[in-house]
Amino acid sequence: MQLVVARIGRAHGIKGEVTVEVRTDEPELRLAPGAVLTTDPAATGPLTIETGRVHSGRLLLRFEGVKDRTGAEALRNTLLIAEIDPEELPEGEDEYYDHQLMDLDVVTVDGTEVGRITEISHLPSQDLFIVERPDGSEVMIPFVEEIVTEIDLEEQKAVIAPPPGLIDDRAEIASARDESASREES
Repeated sequence: MQLVVARIGRAHGIKGEVTVEVRTDEPELRLAPGAVLTTDPAATGPLTIETGRVHSGRLLLRFEGVKDRTGAEALRNTLLIAEIDPEELPEGEDEYYDHQLMDLDVVTVDGTEVGRITEISHLPSQDLFIVERPDGSEVMIPFVEEIVTEIDLEEQKAVIAPPPGLIDDRAEIASARDESASREES
């Protein structure tokens, strides 16, 4: 099975290094020196990582055969793809690969069907499940412990305890301004 583990950014310096946008929770495993990665577009790869280092909070990689800024810049926006065993599991408990979560049925704690996970969006602050509802509409569910209470891979379902307004239109209004306005009207 193939997983996108990074996207190449701009060139860094003049010796062929590039910045990368990491898209894996295991960069030390997937983006280690010696790793051979396929690419999208395929014509730019495969690429073998020669060196890697962190500079100012960003991961910088250098690939075998890429020795200057021009070569590095030609790789910009290339996706790096690692081949992994589909049975392989993440090291940490309660951690999942995207492919394990795709197509899971999403239900509320009381068993109400919400939909099916069609996409996982990785944002800087948290991950989101994009869930397609039975009527074809989509809802975004933050993948946080307070909302996603259980992932059951055997049953192929994700159980959620959504706050009011997340999956329905019954949001609770708890604004101090609204309370003071209703007191003034009385």
